[in-house]
This record gives sequence, C-alpha cells and structure tokens, in this order.
Amino acid sequence: MKFSFRPTDGAFYELFTRAADNHVRGTELLQELALPGVDVQSVSERLTEVEHDSDQLTHELYQKINSTFVTPFDREDIYRLGSLLDDVMDHLEAVGNLLYLYGLTKLPALPREMHELVNVLDQQAKLTADAMPRLKSMKDLEDYWIECNRLENEGDRSYRMLLVRLFSGEYDALTVLKMKEVADELEAACDSFEHVANTVQTIAVKES
Repeated sequence: MKFSFRPTDGAFYELFTRAADNHVRGTELLQELALPGVDVQSVSERLTEVEHDSDQLTHELYQKINSTFVTPFDREDIYRLGSLLDDVMDHLEAVGNLLYLYGLTKLPALPREMHELVNVLDQQAKLTADAMPRLKSMKDLEDYWIECNRLENEGDRSYRMLLVRLFSGEYDALTVLKMKEVADELEAACDSFEHVANTVQTIAVKES
C-alpha cells in the first residue's frame, strides 16, 4: 500500500477549479460577441469582472501557500499552476476589451478565423475545468493534456490563417493593426491553456 504524507486539505484544488470555471465564463462571454445586436460594452465589462474574480482567487491561493506548512504537492508547482491559470484569464479579458475599445465589432463581420479561435478556446476552457477537480486524485488526466495540446495546434492553424486574411488587402492598414493585436491575444490564450496542461502533466508525473 502506498502511503502519503501529503495533506488532504481540498482548499488548493477548490481554488484551481474555481479559476478554471472562470475560464469557461470568459470564453462563453467571448462567444456572445458573435451574436447579432450584442452589447459589446456589457460583454467587456463582464469579462473584467470575471478577471477581477480570478485575480482574487490567485491572491487567495498565494496566501494559502504561504500559510500552509505542508502543501498537497510542490509549492513551486502550485505557484506556477496558479499563475498560469491567471494568465489565461488575463488574455481572455484583453480580447474582449480590445474588441470593444477598438470598435472592431462595428465591422460588417469579424473574420471567420477569429471565431474559430474563440471556439478552440471554449473547448480548452471546458476541458481544463473538467480536469481540475481530478488533480486531487491525480487520475484520468492524460487524455486532458493530450487533447489540450491538440487543440492548441488547431488554434495555431487558425491563427496563421487569420494572419493570411489580415494581410490579404481585405482590410485597411489601421484595422489590420487593431485586429492583429486581438489575434495575438487569442493565440496567447491558446498557448496559456497548453502551458496549464503541460504543468498538470509535470505535477502528475512527479506525484505518480
């Protein structure tokens, strides 16, 4: 029988799960931007609220680490995972804010590839939210990081095709600059989800 001197306190796992649930809320808000007649300012403001909640969760996580003598797994890994989860939400908020501030939703239509990237992010968010509760047992996680990496590759393809469209001459130079910044945030969010998955894999290997 394998014995563990790790604590069974579930507070860390709950914080990770709540942070991942915020990602789902964030990607669902981004998907609203594709709806006709959407209140873009409202979407942007709600994304900011979710991001602030995620910041508070990260703060709580760090406080918990500093006040806990024995943590469920390595402190460095807890810090890293918490920081990476926070990074994802920062990028999601930036997408919504930039679309609103730059007035890009006033275009006849956003590029199809931009919506494809949001769909990829939504899949990654739901996958991550589903995986976080399983950290406590460290079981049935391999499919999560494999699929999350596959989705990141899919997001990379959509990002490259988006760049092709942006520089095709379809848009004026100023619009291209604005949309390129949004595209970079979308791609960074995809990468951040992959970094979360890679960190979970590292933790799972260490704890196995």
